[in-house]
Amino acid sequence: MTKKSASAQKDGRVAANGHKVSPNGTLSDGSGKLQDGDDRKVGLGKKVTLLRGIAIIIGTIIGAGIFISPKGILKHSGSVGMSLIVWIACGVLSLFGALSYAELGTSIKKSGGHYTYIMETFGPQMAFIRLWVDLIAIRPAAMAVISLAFGQYILEPLFMPCHIPPMAIKLTTAIGITSIMYLNSMSVTWTARIQIVLTCSKLLAIAIIIVPGMYQLFKGETRNFENAFELSNVKLSGMPLAFYSGMYAYAGWFYLNFVTEEVENPERTVPLAICISMAIVTTCYVLTNVAYYTVMSAEELLASDAVAVTFAEKLMGKFSIAVPVFVALSCYGSMNGGTFALSRMFYVASREGQLPEVLSMVHIRRHTPLAAVLILYPMTILQLFVGDIYSLLNFMSFLRWLFIGVVVLGLIYHRYTKPDLPRPFKVPLFIPVVFCLTCFFMVFLSLYSDPVNTGIGFAISLTGIPAYYMFIKFNRRPKWLQRALGKSGLTTFEDGKCHYYHY
Repeated sequence: MTKKSASAQKDGRVAANGHKVSPNGTLSDGSGKLQDGDDRKVGLGKKVTLLRGIAIIIGTIIGAGIFISPKGILKHSGSVGMSLIVWIACGVLSLFGALSYAELGTSIKKSGGHYTYIMETFGPQMAFIRLWVDLIAIRPAAMAVISLAFGQYILEPLFMPCHIPPMAIKLTTAIGITSIMYLNSMSVTWTARIQIVLTCSKLLAIAIIIVPGMYQLFKGETRNFENAFELSNVKLSGMPLAFYSGMYAYAGWFYLNFVTEEVENPERTVPLAICISMAIVTTCYVLTNVAYYTVMSAEELLASDAVAVTFAEKLMGKFSIAVPVFVALSCYGSMNGGTFALSRMFYVASREGQLPEVLSMVHIRRHTPLAAVLILYPMTILQLFVGDIYSLLNFMSFLRWLFIGVVVLGLIYHRYTKPDLPRPFKVPLFIPVVFCLTCFFMVFLSLYSDPVNTGIGFAISLTGIPAYYMFIKFNRRPKWLQRALGKSGLTTFEDGKCHYYHY
């Protein structure tokens, strides 16, 4: 039995047409000779431009929440004025996190996002636990939730004013998920182009709310802003929950870091795309809420099941029927952006030897990581029809901020342990420190406010430890398990490095 490094795992990979793929991604016909010249390579091309990067970030952050129920912040902050301050503050804090990730993305030029940065800083075991929780719980449940919102709102104009049958929603949702998987499997270019179109439709929907709202404001409709900072209803105990809701609404700014290797000129594109996107999203969120308050009082907003629909009914009459369509398109954009980014995390994890080797294969003609795209499909469909996805998300919500906090803590750690690491984009140290403290505060808040669900989520995450030793570390795995993992040998970690043994 001979020993090779982790990069040698790619020897013998078989492409879609039966040709082998060498470690550097070149094609071989099995005889060791390259096909069509030495310059022909199979890999993920750099097709993410600045505009496409902005579309990925904005398109993933803005989902259904701002249109349907942007009331968690108002409920916990206690007043209109304080709610707007919280929206702005959460935008600034999210920008701090995004800037920290921009530094990581330009100094560690690998795709994979959280997973890659944890791997680089804290090693394979911690990275695998993050990967495990994402794969078995968080990502399928999150995809199912946003997809269900798509299924509901795309059908709403057809069923108004009747109730939509739950099975019709689930079947429509399944069709939407299937179309997203097909699109991401077929073409990176078309996935990015459609993401731009969907992002533009989101911004158009927000503009349809903001412009009439600003018109009402300039006309003098300011009665709902009177006593906007009335302190009698403000409770300091509710402010942490208001910030928790706000930070959740801005989540998604990190998705461009999942596809760093496909970004053109990442040293420039990643920071610029992040800054432009966060400025646009924060402005849209704040102005959209201001527009709502020009038409609705705080009490009406809290009582509404679909705030944007109520707003449109008051100002636009029958045109309000278009709002559910825009919400559905917004959800579809989040589904598309999330699938595009997350597939790269599984692709990188396979490349690191922590997932079956097939997931690191790239289609030789379409240049898409086909298997990595499709891995979430069966689990998402399963949870859609049989799983309690909302409970699962409650269990797992705190883990998002725990791992993001750990990643940014790693940035601070690298500043002192690797001072000579090239950093084309470098942020002042107080930015990652403030954001890291914010993340750990939200983890503490979850433990305090909902210890049972948080404890269950933490217990589920700990199952990643035995899984790591079973699938990655343990050297005496049965043959059937080796075959299931797509290996003819064994993968182990020694001296902090991944090694591959083959017969």
